[in-house]
Amino acid sequence: MKTIDDLDVAGQRVFVRADLNVPLSGGRITDDGRIRAVAPTITKLLERGAKVIVASHLGRPKGEPDPQYSLAPVAVRLGEILGKPVAFATDTVGDSAKATVAALADGEVTLLENLRFNAGETSKDDAERGAFADQLAALADRYVGDGFGAVHRKHASVYDLPARLPHAAGLLIEKEVGVLKKLSEDVARPYVVVLGGAKVSDKLAVIDNLLGKADKILVGGGMAYTFLKALGHEVGISLLQEDQIPVVLEYLERAKANNVEFVLPVDVAVSANFPDTKTHAPVPDYEVVDADKIPATKEGLDIGPKTRELFAEKLADARTVFWNGPLGVFEHPTFAEGCKAVAQALTDSDAFTVVGGGDSAAAVRILGFDETKFGHISTGGGASLEYLEGKTLPGLAALEG
Repeated sequence: MKTIDDLDVAGQRVFVRADLNVPLSGGRITDDGRIRAVAPTITKLLERGAKVIVASHLGRPKGEPDPQYSLAPVAVRLGEILGKPVAFATDTVGDSAKATVAALADGEVTLLENLRFNAGETSKDDAERGAFADQLAALADRYVGDGFGAVHRKHASVYDLPARLPHAAGLLIEKEVGVLKKLSEDVARPYVVVLGGAKVSDKLAVIDNLLGKADKILVGGGMAYTFLKALGHEVGISLLQEDQIPVVLEYLERAKANNVEFVLPVDVAVSANFPDTKTHAPVPDYEVVDADKIPATKEGLDIGPKTRELFAEKLADARTVFWNGPLGVFEHPTFAEGCKAVAQALTDSDAFTVVGGGDSAAAVRILGFDETKFGHISTGGGASLEYLEGKTLPGLAALEG
């Protein structure tokens, strides 16, 4: 895979496919981690005299403009991080994009509007996707892929566009791939994986792959209740994917056969009322119960104190740790203790620690942890998981072509 050092960029229009899919609340960016992650690539290209065209998706618009998914606030924040103005095109390949790109001088940068405002970006029809890629290619002379959080998508700007321009991987993708290789090749042991999140079905493929690689797998979050149910425990109104119980039981048996220690919660924080994550209003009926004694009317919302201690103990001697998915409803202080405990265990550890993007990365930042205390915080939860599942990621394959 070529790097940006292999590209001649001076005086050239360089299209940078970033992942600026940041969370917004009332038009305000609540976590700018992904913007900061791509800034080194943009800065390096600008310093080498490139005219930089940054493009990204945000959210899931339906192939047409939708103001709630505009990248306008991102342009402002990107400019603050880069320390220079960022021109903003109000469309992707229309008059505004063409005029804004044409006005760029060497060492200047623009951000295009949300790529997914054009149906061609995500189309499953190769011709429609290719036609949009042709329009994007007309804006640029070079292509740099640096949107790691999107490389598992076969989208026009990720998969089709690199074939139309001289291309290379940006600094972020270089770093992300290097980290994931450390998690899948010549891993320092003990190798401990912490998995959370809502749905067990989202993690089945990665569990399947890790059963032959990890030494310990610790499971929390909403997905844990399907495992607890599989063991015959009452889970009340907790998140449950009953149709996945046969697969879960098979994985527990395989873990035992492969000498992989599979650790489930021994106690959980429960309530009959889902917490208000905006107002952080107190949860009056919150209580901690043993994992096999969840009341029929209540829902598990976090791992309990005994489980937090257990997980910290299992992480203490690790040499490599991968954490993907929150262990509770961390957006509410009452149910953030599980994520806090795991994050603290990782920062206290001498292991190579990787936080696998998405909500777990957001939790680390929201809960106030120093990002430099972790080995790596990924920008791509889904992409990280698919890489560890052993899948070919379209965006990476395109950059290697």
